Amino acid sequence: MGTNSFLKVLPEMVTFVRVAELGSFSAAADLLGMTPSAASRQVKRLEKEIGVQLLQRTTRQLRLTEPGAEAFARCRELVLAAQGAMEIGQQFAAGPSGLVRISAPKAFARRVLHAHVLEFLRRYPDVDVQLIVADRDVDPIREGVDLVVRLTTKPPEGLVARRLMPVAHILCASPRYLAAHGPIEHPRDLAAHSCLSLGEHERDNHWRFGREEGGKNKEEDEEAEVIVRGRYVSNHSEVRLEGALADLGVAVVPAFVAQQALDAGSLVRVLPGWEYRGNYRGHAYILYPPNRFMAPKCRALVDHLVSALSASSAGRAQPPAGS
Repeated sequence: MGTNSFLKVLPEMVTFVRVAELGSFSAAADLLGMTPSAASRQVKRLEKEIGVQLLQRTTRQLRLTEPGAEAFARCRELVLAAQGAMEIGQQFAAGPSGLVRISAPKAFARRVLHAHVLEFLRRYPDVDVQLIVADRDVDPIREGVDLVVRLTTKPPEGLVARRLMPVAHILCASPRYLAAHGPIEHPRDLAAHSCLSLGEHERDNHWRFGREEGGKNKEEDEEAEVIVRGRYVSNHSEVRLEGALADLGVAVVPAFVAQQALDAGSLVRVLPGWEYRGNYRGHAYILYPPNRFMAPKCRALVDHLVSALSASSAGRAQPPAGS
């Protein structure tokens, strides 16, 4: 390929990047305003110019070849640079503007993120936000989402991860339930109580605990495990919370889900001197594709959420745990 011959395949590179990101000629064609056959022809022209096959096409899926993966990385950097160039004007305008699409799990979106997004919208009148609530792992590249919030111990490779806040699982129950069924002073006492667990995995009813720093009874074992039983099992934290509010037993939920009920006194924390150590441990992260030319509208929202949530979590000590 000649020194400047790459100029004639720049549109083909853009099409190839979108096809690879979305995994579909049809989806890429819709995004680019062309027909699927035109998108396919552009990728074939690029393959002819480069001299290698970039995509393996089957009736079920498209997959990058080894040279295709290398070409995708380089072409995507070119596309991102072009997008950054087009957005330079925003950096010198009155402020960030445009639409930001962000996804988050339901409970976290409603009970944590929503209030901070409202504050962001007040601060940035030229930025619009689409909050996508999804209790699954959203792929920002394939699904065209700018930012993704995920609760995890290990952020996925290939994405930038900014830590928002630690998320702790805690135990809570209604005062009426505890008055009727007696106090809980040690994890082993849970065996005699109705407990609302997740039920996603075989051992989700094996609740493990560790003594938090500053626990009063230093003579007690620092770790404990108890097999619990209960009348209501659900893999959604807000359902377990409502079960506890209905006096059905002791629920394990993320602290941010229970906080409003705890503040109101409709629930009380059970075993506050112990840390619940379940399968879901980690932090809330905000994720986005690596991009040296990140749009000001996205950077503004990321910085706003990191600042707001790190400050709010600093005011409440939480042991690291999951969603």
